[in-house]
Amino acid sequence: MAADMWWIGLLSFCGYFITLRMISRFRDVFVRANLFGIDLCKSTGANVPEAVGVICGCVYLVCMFLFIPARFGQEFIYQKEDFPHQELVQYITALLAVTCILFLGFVDDVLDVPWRVKLLLPAIAALPILLVYYATFDVTFVIVPKPLRPFIGQSVDLGWIYYIYMGLVTVFCTNAINILAGINGLECGQSVVIAISVMLFNCLEIFIGEVSSHAHTFSIHLLLPFVTTSAALLKFNWYPAEVFVGDTYCYFSGMLFATVGILGHFSKTILLFFLPQVVNFIYSVPQIFRFVPCPRHRLPRYNKVTNTIEMSTVQFKEKDLGFLGRISVRVLESLRLLAVKRNIGEHREYMECNNFTLVNLVLKLFGPMHEQTTTIILLLIQVLCSCAAFTIRYPLARLFYDV
Repeated sequence: MAADMWWIGLLSFCGYFITLRMISRFRDVFVRANLFGIDLCKSTGANVPEAVGVICGCVYLVCMFLFIPARFGQEFIYQKEDFPHQELVQYITALLAVTCILFLGFVDDVLDVPWRVKLLLPAIAALPILLVYYATFDVTFVIVPKPLRPFIGQSVDLGWIYYIYMGLVTVFCTNAINILAGINGLECGQSVVIAISVMLFNCLEIFIGEVSSHAHTFSIHLLLPFVTTSAALLKFNWYPAEVFVGDTYCYFSGMLFATVGILGHFSKTILLFFLPQVVNFIYSVPQIFRFVPCPRHRLPRYNKVTNTIEMSTVQFKEKDLGFLGRISVRVLESLRLLAVKRNIGEHREYMECNNFTLVNLVLKLFGPMHEQTTTIILLLIQVLCSCAAFTIRYPLARLFYDV
């Protein structure tokens, strides 16, 4: 195990500098290939290379491909009869899923795939993971909380429903980071915070020693090179961004988290580290499901005079909203989570509200801020939610489970 950690540490260290070098060298290639965008939260109007997350993903894959022979080479030479085939299959499957979603994410950046198709892409990429989980582990029961055990027993076997749950976890993780985005450094920054939090959880579980350390070692092996390559990407994506990470990186990071959660056997715990993403998804539901009109871009609005970003808004006729749309607006407005203006427009028949994202909600609560300040606040929220996740997973869990 110690030798494995040395190898993955060395490869991760090299991966950081290789990613820096590759981005510096190839970012102009993206612009020449018309893979660029305009930073709408800046007044410069410069062309910023887009989908550069594919470089981070490719370097990550090379690091992992080199790690596999280092990890299994000794067993292959000296222990052929006891070779850990199941472990090797898990690593290969994880990299297959990451490679698949990296390709699909890059296709999305190039072809601008519709949202309904985006929801299917992670589900397709997750199939190898679910099949390997079935072949190697196939545990589908869940432990029942103590207060409910007199009624339904110690555990419940969910069967095929558990596989549907894991598929939905993959779809959620892959799209959750893509939804909570739009300002410099946010997508990459939140991914780094989540990855470090998960690795801390893995280290705690290995230290406590109540469960097999293999699953958590597997998770650390996959996440450590991700953190270093993402840190290199973040250096270019931090304000003022020199590159955009693109949907490629969002899919890549989300799929990796879902993979370590499923194959590492903590698919429920992994969601605790996605608390801001869960809140953002719930808050975004009225626009995601079109209860309320949803513009193509929901990122904040840039104020050139003050050099700050403000919450972006959407206008619509209240009478055009369906029942669920009206209820959503009224409930969020009553909770002071939505800024609403009524009776606007030429005939005073329109209403205006901020777009339903956590970024806009933070700007509503704190007021207009510099873009970098907004990113720092959102990443601090991510860190605080990780602390809350550890509190839920350990002290509070003992009240309901035998841990």
